[in-house]
Amino acid sequence: MSESLTIDRVAIEGSYPSGGVVEVWTINRPNKLNALNSDVVADLKAACKDAEDDADVRVIVIRGASPEPAAEGKRQKPPAFVAGADITEFVGKKSKEIRAIFENNAWEAIWNLSKPTIASIDGFALGGGSEIALSCDLRIASTRSNFGTPEINLGLIPGGGATQRLARLLGYGKAIEMVMTGEMVSATEAYRIGLVNRLCEPDELQNTTMQLATTLATKSPLTLKSAKEAVRGALEHGMAEGLEHERDLFCALFDTEDMEIGVNAFLNREDPEWKGI
Repeated sequence: MSESLTIDRVAIEGSYPSGGVVEVWTINRPNKLNALNSDVVADLKAACKDAEDDADVRVIVIRGASPEPAAEGKRQKPPAFVAGADITEFVGKKSKEIRAIFENNAWEAIWNLSKPTIASIDGFALGGGSEIALSCDLRIASTRSNFGTPEINLGLIPGGGATQRLARLLGYGKAIEMVMTGEMVSATEAYRIGLVNRLCEPDELQNTTMQLATTLATKSPLTLKSAKEAVRGALEHGMAEGLEHERDLFCALFDTEDMEIGVNAFLNREDPEWKGI
């Protein structure tokens, strides 16, 4: 893995099975506003595989590196989650080359994780950066954040899932407005329309993110997986099929030890100590 993505593991007290951690992935190209290039994409895909295979990883947080202090006489760079794709890598590419890159991409790798994912957003989340955020289950943003799909200004449309995920998250009207105008949406507006789940001041972002991540990390990892699968099913199935899928998942949990642990803990007014089975 290159230096374009750093991974920190935060141990969570009270997680069961014991040893649970929140992994914090930091996209680390602050001098480029954390723009996505081939190294970042490769690192994200590798990190997804490793996290999926690691039972200790309960929750994944994705963030952008903070800007470095400006040199004397230079303008300070603004904060960014991910300010988009590294456009220099588009130069000279034709459809066949781009298709190979975008068919095996980081957005789908994040989307397909069975574990909860949180985008912790401070600053610009544009283009491919907004699509990284949309690929996560939950989005927490600072008040100085901005969102947008400006690909239209390059003679392009979003290629990492924004047209589909925005339409499902916000509805057709707002999604088509964002995609066709390329205009940015402020953090306040993003919260109002449901693009982000929680909004906080920049100095509260880390604590707010980790509080939510810790809450999730102390749930049964087995049950969280089923919950994510059931809700995702609403995006992929019609109502009748989705209800049947939810019912199948719900009933299957009655054959798990974690269901028995959770019910008994509730009845005895105790904290559940999950086994993950």
